[in-house]
Amino acid sequence: MAKQKTKYTNIGGQALIEGLMMRGPKRTAMAVRNTRGEIQIEMYPTHAKERSKITKWPFIRGIFGLVDSLKLGYRLLSRSAELSGIAEEEPKKKKKEPSAFSKKMEKLLEKFMMPIAVVFAVVMGVGLFMYLPVQLFNWLALAFPAIAGSHLLRSLFEGLVRVAIFVGYVAATALLKDIRRTYQYHGAEHKTIFCYEKKLPLTVENVRKQSRFHPRCGTSFLVLMLIVGIVVSFFIRATNPVLRTALKLLTVPLLIGIGYELIQFAGRHDNWLTRAISAPGVLIQHITTKEPDDSMIECAIEAMVRVLPDAKEYPEKETLSGHAAPEAI
Repeated sequence: MAKQKTKYTNIGGQALIEGLMMRGPKRTAMAVRNTRGEIQIEMYPTHAKERSKITKWPFIRGIFGLVDSLKLGYRLLSRSAELSGIAEEEPKKKKKEPSAFSKKMEKLLEKFMMPIAVVFAVVMGVGLFMYLPVQLFNWLALAFPAIAGSHLLRSLFEGLVRVAIFVGYVAATALLKDIRRTYQYHGAEHKTIFCYEKKLPLTVENVRKQSRFHPRCGTSFLVLMLIVGIVVSFFIRATNPVLRTALKLLTVPLLIGIGYELIQFAGRHDNWLTRAISAPGVLIQHITTKEPDDSMIECAIEAMVRVLPDAKEYPEKETLSGHAAPEAI
């Protein structure tokens, strides 16, 4: 049987709380189930087109694309928490109205807690993914002096420790009920993109049949960065944990640039090489994506049809009642 032809698309997405976003070349659409079970849509412009030409060069565009995705992703994640009612659950538990002083303290804490949380997350990330693997190898080299001078063994060991930490983290999050639902929306996102790439009408039935493992997934991007990091770290000869960590931090933009180009290449082609490139990320997607239900697929379709290059104009905000899927395109 002849293999079904597919078309490449640079449309990507992100799972949110009780919904997801799809990011197209001109528009970004967020579809979230609100507290009444309706699909609430919000549209945002995709700003990538407004950047200068140099930011779209190969190995550079990935850095700016990642920054854009992180900024927009955090914004929409917070917004989805509001729409889904998650953000309102804590306030409802309060038994009495806080005093004026308490309100001022809450605002002050909100202002400073986010920067503090970001700094803490960065420090933890650097400590776990950069410093800890270096220090572990140094301790191992004390017990086995013969391996101390092997840059190849050092790079492989550090890389495998980072991969193990990453896999352990995503596996632990998958045990949480709310995160599992987010992973289901992640699966709906992938299935919908696959359906469009196979030139099939965007219906729940067609989307349901597609694979939830996509080569252009953000998970695959992170895994590729970790693998490329093994190669790059081979050329860093410093063994002092602090100095080696600092030098590795300087290579992060390079890892992002290479990882992005590999992901795009794997998305455009389907052969033994691209399947090999995608394989590690696809394995991790068995954890970070789950089979969605039909209501999740409906959200993904509603977001997808609004960001297609030839999509008609849609309202910036709208609420869709019921659970019926949109008309096939």
